[in-house]
Amino acid sequence: MADVPPTSKFNEPLMRLEGICKHFSTSGNRIDVLDGVDAAVRSGERLAIVGASGIGKSTLLHILGTLERPDSGNLWVAGHKVFDMDDRRLAEFRNATVGFVFQFHHLLAEFSALENVMMPALIQGWSKHRASESAQEILLRVGLKERLRHRATELSGGEQQRVALARALVLRPALLLADEPTGNLDQHTGEQVHDLLFELNEELSMTMVVVTHNLRLAAQMSRCMTLMDGKLAETGC
Repeated sequence: MADVPPTSKFNEPLMRLEGICKHFSTSGNRIDVLDGVDAAVRSGERLAIVGASGIGKSTLLHILGTLERPDSGNLWVAGHKVFDMDDRRLAEFRNATVGFVFQFHHLLAEFSALENVMMPALIQGWSKHRASESAQEILLRVGLKERLRHRATELSGGEQQRVALARALVLRPALLLADEPTGNLDQHTGEQVHDLLFELNEELSMTMVVVTHNLRLAAQMSRCMTLMDGKLAETGC
């Protein structure tokens, strides 16, 4: 397993990967995207995963978020060996434990910012009132107090990504996974979102794993690992 630098700041690992493998077949050829990935991510940590385009970073992030199952290997999240769960239990666990932010915000265009952010809470079974209160609280925190009732199509790119971030955090997940979260934003707006991510990481004591090509963002994280030849290695960014 990849060594985790000793530190007094972080507690026991929130997430642990052992021997994660994933391959795809194309035109009769087998491509081993992940080839025995080992790693540990501690509670409250900010981890950047970097690597060349097409190397498998997004596939790894999808496995960390239980959106995809590996071909082999084990993943523990918050003490749960997650891929032992059936699909229904895994979906429930994912909704309660993991928040996702992607390069493309995937907002529901005809819904308001508030309605988009409420969605995970409603899926979780919260009452509409409770979901609305929680959604408003996190939207205010990300600076969208005046935009609650605006439809997604009426928001700027930076505002849309803030809504996507609020949606990811409305259930206060232990783990936030982000795939190129500012890849579609200009540099100034992107840096504002980066700052917000770091502030929320501290305030909510959440663990954050970010896949990125942005080395400036990666350098601001607690740790940086590089995916290469199907394996993760500790690196400096």
